[in-house]
Amino acid sequence: MRVSFKRWGMGVALVALTVLSTGCATGPNANPKDPLEPMNRSITRFNDALDDNVLKPVAVGYHDYMPQPVQTGVGNFFHNLSDVFSTLNNGLQLKGRQTAESLMRVVVNTTLGIYGIFDVATPIGLERHPEDFGQTLGYWGVPNGPYLVLPVLGPSTIRDASVIPLEFSTDFVNKHDVVAERNVASVTRIVDKRASLLQTTDLLTGAALDKYSFTRDSYLQYRRNQIYDGNPPDEEELSDPSAEPALQNH
Repeated sequence: MRVSFKRWGMGVALVALTVLSTGCATGPNANPKDPLEPMNRSITRFNDALDDNVLKPVAVGYHDYMPQPVQTGVGNFFHNLSDVFSTLNNGLQLKGRQTAESLMRVVVNTTLGIYGIFDVATPIGLERHPEDFGQTLGYWGVPNGPYLVLPVLGPSTIRDASVIPLEFSTDFVNKHDVVAERNVASVTRIVDKRASLLQTTDLLTGAALDKYSFTRDSYLQYRRNQIYDGNPPDEEELSDPSAEPALQNH
């Protein structure tokens, strides 16, 4: 199972890069941020069907029937794992304070918080500074490229899809040797993440006239804000909204 997960992740990234290298414009009126829109909409329909029939019902059951302390502990545990990579990526972005705080969060929550089940770090003032490999590339000026919807994984960009093999190969859950425990952890993480998005997706469905366009624009803006740490410059100041943040804003 572990090998298949890695190969699948690498396959998704290779497909994304192949699409980019072979030319992705779909016509003179194509949205420059979303030249793959016909394909992306098709994949979105598949993802929506999967979500409506499998992921969302399971997430609703988890949210409604799993005791809240258990849900909190599960979320804390996976946040602690992600804080390890946030530490690395903050370091790669030369963010000294954020790197130190992220490292201290991992140390405190792993020890005093029993492997991160309890969030001890936040009450004592150690804030989370989430960073991923895609943000690190963006920080150093790698443009996000066209918007891309991935099967199962959902909204992404060419840049973010390119780091999927790295993320899969370094993920602690995927690297766990005991197959049964690895599979349970993988499923639990997916369900917990989907459950945390229930209210957001319900509001999105009710508010958006075109759910696809709203999701795309919101995602691209969200990623841009992440790269610029919540303080992006005006779009007209940059030829690419995610280009050169290391030089322009840090």
